[in-house]
Amino acid sequence: MLKKINELIAAQGSFLITTHESPDGDAVGSSLALANYLRELGKDVTVHICDPVPDLYAFLPMASEVTTTLPERDYDVCFVLDVGEFRRAGRQVADARGRVGAFVNLDHHKTRDEFGLYNLIDPEAASTAILVYRLIKEAGGEVSLATALCIYVATITDTGSFRYSNANPEAFAVAGEMISKGVNAWDIASLLYESQPRPRLELLSYALSTLTFSECGRFASLTVTLEMYAATGTDAELTDGFINYPRSVRGVEVAIFFRQLNDTAYKVGFRSKGRVDVSRLAEGFGGGGHHNAAGCVVEGGIEEVRDKVFSHLRSVL
Repeated sequence: MLKKINELIAAQGSFLITTHESPDGDAVGSSLALANYLRELGKDVTVHICDPVPDLYAFLPMASEVTTTLPERDYDVCFVLDVGEFRRAGRQVADARGRVGAFVNLDHHKTRDEFGLYNLIDPEAASTAILVYRLIKEAGGEVSLATALCIYVATITDTGSFRYSNANPEAFAVAGEMISKGVNAWDIASLLYESQPRPRLELLSYALSTLTFSECGRFASLTVTLEMYAATGTDAELTDGFINYPRSVRGVEVAIFFRQLNDTAYKVGFRSKGRVDVSRLAEGFGGGGHHNAAGCVVEGGIEEVRDKVFSHLRSVL
């Protein structure tokens, strides 16, 4: 599959790269890693994400070139990265199907669609950026510092700084190689973890006040509402990592994060410490993801949504 995709890259000239809405570190990092690599090959590259790049990742090379409005033009190839379901790439990409010669799907989700002409999917890969790395290595290409920076950030964020169970030997080996290319591990750690905006902590203080535990103590949750955003002048972008607080409690096996989308719906994130496959939980609500990280959208007010999710969890735990 790697060879086929590289042959497609060699034969074509214009490329669209996209990923899922509400992009995380792997979504942004893998997209920009591929974009930098293709640009270095002399290719015509557009990176489109339906939601803006979070400020946290604005330092990555080519981040300033990402567009939230897809240009009305044709592309030879569209790479869709880190998207378990094609719909998560957004309406603009779906509407552009007729203007794209071929779709290539790079992903590492356990639950996924195989919508591409080529589908490079490996749930054992620690990040989608690892697949980009494999692609470059199979082609015999060099990983530039710009590309290395993106691969490193994608991998360190998707493994929780190598704390999650997906931090396998390949993840450590690739991260080490990126450092050998010139990536400064301390600089990246400082940018990602030592430069929080004050409003994020103010929002976190509201969220922590909603901390709820099940009677059995095996699952816990946090909630963020639209009112909290208004009170702190923040938005969903600053909630990244909030779910790790209930997850870190001794005895908790599954953490849940309820994030209000509108008056009638909540985005629900699940994180597991390994014993529970939360992708199965999310699938029960029409979502999906990985064994230890998954999500879905549940309709209703907060009490109704909590009852639905907690009831489902009780039946599992």
